[in-house]
Amino acid sequence: MANLLLIRHGQIKANKLGHWHGSTDSPLTRHGRRQARRTAGHVRASFAPLQAIYSSPLKRCRHTAEAIAAATGLEVQIHDGLREYGIGDWEGLPFQLLHERHRFVELATRDHDFAPPGGETLREVSARIVPAMQEIHRAHAADERVLIVGHGAALAIALGTLLEQDPARWTNYHFSNCSLTELVLSPAPYVNFFNTTQHL
Repeated sequence: MANLLLIRHGQIKANKLGHWHGSTDSPLTRHGRRQARRTAGHVRASFAPLQAIYSSPLKRCRHTAEAIAAATGLEVQIHDGLREYGIGDWEGLPFQLLHERHRFVELATRDHDFAPPGGETLREVSARIVPAMQEIHRAHAADERVLIVGHGAALAIALGTLLEQDPARWTNYHFSNCSLTELVLSPAPYVNFFNTTQHL
């Protein structure tokens, strides 16, 4: 079964402003596009050959993945299970407001079934992204390397679930824009390296 190379998408405007975008669809900034190009060159030079590239359906991931696909000659495969943690009516709010007024991270971490109005629970995100990653893992041979372009919160929830058997451990895993993490799932989940950004 394949090693999974996890990449968080490049910068978007909400990242610059410190706002939560979740399921909100927005493109990369100019800086984010530059990050994606640098990441593409690094992946081509350091991790070839890749066997496949999978992406969340949201623009910021697709555009990051497409830059890597152009550099490696692969096609991007979209997987809906990789999309970001959607927080409903709280989408677009500053992180500071989410913390001070809504206690979002505290409530979500304490109660796996807590959902913002119109949003998802931590349990729901875990229940779609972990099977998505396991499905991708099973689809490839042990000597293959597969790239997944995803989102900071959803990937953190996946690692909390896989490495610590608790999605509430998502706060232990911060993914920088266009960072690289290598995840091995078999025989037991572990990471070879986490959140590397030297290529940027």
